[in-house]
Amino acid sequence: MRLYPELASPRLAAAARDAVAIVALVLLAWLGVAVHDAVDRLAVLGEGVNSAGTSVQGGFESAAEKVEDAPLVGGGVSGALRDAGADTGGNAAELGARGEAAAHRLADLLGLVVFAIPGLLVLALWLPPRIAQIRRLTAASRALAGSGAPERRRLVAMRAAFSLPYGQLLRHTDDPIGDLEAERYEPLVAAALEDAGLRPPR
Repeated sequence: MRLYPELASPRLAAAARDAVAIVALVLLAWLGVAVHDAVDRLAVLGEGVNSAGTSVQGGFESAAEKVEDAPLVGGGVSGALRDAGADTGGNAAELGARGEAAAHRLADLLGLVVFAIPGLLVLALWLPPRIAQIRRLTAASRALAGSGAPERRRLVAMRAAFSLPYGQLLRHTDDPIGDLEAERYEPLVAAALEDAGLRPPR
């Protein structure tokens, strides 16, 4: 498997695209964690309501214990105090616990959304072309292996002369068809290898 082209310019371009994609994913992950932490701090409101409700309920419970042994009215008053504590402090504590849990769930959801949606977009734009490039490089390096042998050089030169754009061929030779006719294969082989992102054999 060939991950990068052998030629400097295409290799640098592929490495730069990889670096940009990886940095973008790291930044999105950091941003997702930052959003999660910022929203998660809102849970302190629910914690405060829960703590206040628990304290109120505890105060009513403490008062109920003190009057419970009072003659005649102790049982009724202590029961009323406990009911009042459950209705006020207990409800507030339950509401605070629900708010705290909701803040944690919202923090998880927003952190995931901030990372996942743009992250998937980055992967969709970067990964398929990168995988296709790796496959092309691997296939080309296998197909063009041994292009130094005379008959293979001729076949590779023919492929280059008949399939590559003229502008690309003219970077290597002024007369591609003349080179093919005269059996000067090196410029055409070099053009075919450059097209595949490979260096000519030394």
